[in-house]
Amino acid sequence: MSEAKIQEIRSDIEEINDLLKQAKRKKVQDLLSLEIRKLETELITLKEKETLTPMEVSPIPTTSTSAPVQKKYQVKLNVYGWDQSDKFVKVFVELKNVHTLPKEQVYCKLTDKSMELHVDNLENKDYLLVINKLLEPINVADSHWKQKTDKVVIFLAKSNPNTTWSHMTEIEKKFEDQRNNRLKPAETDKKDPQDSIMSLMKNMYETGDDEMKRMISKAWYEGQQRKKTDIMDL
Repeated sequence: MSEAKIQEIRSDIEEINDLLKQAKRKKVQDLLSLEIRKLETELITLKEKETLTPMEVSPIPTTSTSAPVQKKYQVKLNVYGWDQSDKFVKVFVELKNVHTLPKEQVYCKLTDKSMELHVDNLENKDYLLVINKLLEPINVADSHWKQKTDKVVIFLAKSNPNTTWSHMTEIEKKFEDQRNNRLKPAETDKKDPQDSIMSLMKNMYETGDDEMKRMISKAWYEGQQRKKTDIMDL
């Protein structure tokens, strides 16, 4: 089912890209570009959910026969919720049966601008959630986490209490600011449509992960090939 969904999103992206090349009005081009970015983000999310990195666990030696090699998997998480109070930013991660694990198997590695949640050996899987470049610094010493029913809650203590975080990370804020700037009429009217598209693609490439960069490079290469074909046809 996931593979069919992934293929459907890819087809949507290709078709919208074709429409983007035909669009002439600036506002239409911006709307199409935003839709492409949403679909690409959804595609990456689906792919990451399916990412399982196998890793072997050494068997426990016995006096009679060797125990079979067990396989464990590392699952990288990218879905979480968050909220905040005057003192804390609270991160919510849902994992079925996580409350049944010993406390030493659920832990966080924190710096003033990042957090990693580790959940070890939950139903033969190791789970990892990494959030880098937090919007504001945190107080590591005052931060903590709790296991609840089917959920882990991380309490990130704000270094500057009583401040409100508009976003969880610097990258999210940057995306939002750039999107708002692109949609300002005073600015968009002055920009060439092609420049706007190139700026969007460049930003997505610079801030995206490896999969996003690969997709953008592929789209750029195919676009160049189409241009060469059109010239030869003339």
